[in-house]
Amino acid sequence: MAEKRTTYKIKDLGGIGQVNIADEVVTVVAGLAATEADGVASIAGNITNELVSRLGVKNLSKGVRVSIKDDVVTVDLSLNVAYNANIPATCARVQEKVKSAIENMTGLKVGNVNIHIVSVEMENTKES
Repeated sequence: MAEKRTTYKIKDLGGIGQVNIADEVVTVVAGLAATEADGVASIAGNITNELVSRLGVKNLSKGVRVSIKDDVVTVDLSLNVAYNANIPATCARVQEKVKSAIENMTGLKVGNVNIHIVSVEMENTKES
C-alpha cells in the first residue's frame, strides 16, 4: 500500500508541467543543514551527520517539524548543543543555514526557524 505524502507545488513551468515537493523532503533538508552548524551536537534523538549515512535520511525527521502554509515554511528544530558552545551564536548559525538551504534547494520562502535546545552534550573526557 502506497504511503500518503503531502506535496506542495513549487513551480509551474508555463505549460510544460509543474514541480511538486514532499514535505518530508523539506524536513530532511532542514535536518541536514542544522547538523552541519558548528556547536550542534545532534538533533534531538541523537541523529548526527555520521549516523545519517548509516541509518538513512528517514531518521532525520526526529526532532524536526516543518509546516508549509501559503508557500511559506515554518521549521521547528529540537537540538542538542555541544558543551562550551555559545548557544545564541549556534542558534543564529543554524537559523541561517536552515533558511538558506531550504530557500536555495526548494524555492520556498522560510518565515521562521524556531529552535528548541533540549540538552547539552558533554564530551567523553576520561583521563588516563
